Amino acid sequence: MSGVNDRVEADREVRGAFLVRTGKTQQSWVDPDDPLRLEFEYVQRIAEILRVTILGRDRDARLRVVHLGGGGMTLPRWLAAVRPGTAQVVCEPDGELLAEVRRKLPLPPRSGIKVREVDGRSGLAAMAPDYADAMIVDAFDGLHVPGALATTEFFADVSRVLRSGGVLIMNLADESPFGWSRACLAGVAEHFRHALVTAETSVLKGRRYGNFVLAAARTALPVDALDTVARQALFGYRAVAGAALKRWIGGAAPFTDAAPRDSHGPTSGHTWYG
Repeated sequence: MSGVNDRVEADREVRGAFLVRTGKTQQSWVDPDDPLRLEFEYVQRIAEILRVTILGRDRDARLRVVHLGGGGMTLPRWLAAVRPGTAQVVCEPDGELLAEVRRKLPLPPRSGIKVREVDGRSGLAAMAPDYADAMIVDAFDGLHVPGALATTEFFADVSRVLRSGGVLIMNLADESPFGWSRACLAGVAEHFRHALVTAETSVLKGRRYGNFVLAAARTALPVDALDTVARQALFGYRAVAGAALKRWIGGAAPFTDAAPRDSHGPTSGHTWYG
């Protein structure tokens, strides 16, 4: 039975699919019977980064992936289908949402996905060094990325938990003049030598609020491959890396645990998928 506070609702257009909402914001789209179908553009970008980084490695190796933020578990389900046997840990502090997802969208048996009801910083702190091949940060408190997940200390702990060839993938959202994102990326740059940001051209040019998908690593990223798949996206994405990304960050100072700051939501009333 559905209640007035339910956040997981059936998609009216795709039978068997569900949307996870927070207010008017659509957080996740899930089709449990077709986990390979990814509807949200930024989720497709994350999947592409995974494909050309860790998923291109030895097929016999067992990968470990950590998700900070769970929603409807779209990407964990996708990864379990694309790379069976992957060990995945999902840290999601919203117990009510987890209960509703478990009731309406239960994970398949033996999926390899372990869900922990814990916030990202606490879950990360409990992990061993050199544990993960990928860290996916897609965590929003309503319309905002929590400030605790954007500080230089946070990125230091991400670096600690990632293996030497591991990749950080993070979903951000911002609009011109991008002050919050520049400060967030300044913190990333303190701990990861290589970084790339992909976004719709209209977002990068400051025409509207939207998603930025970040990839960062201590070892070189396949920038040409990531740029190619970005440009092939339906809505015209661009990838920014290297010297161009350094110029974009400019002289922004990173956020710290002493003075964290949540990201701001859209000011234009634009429909947004977070």
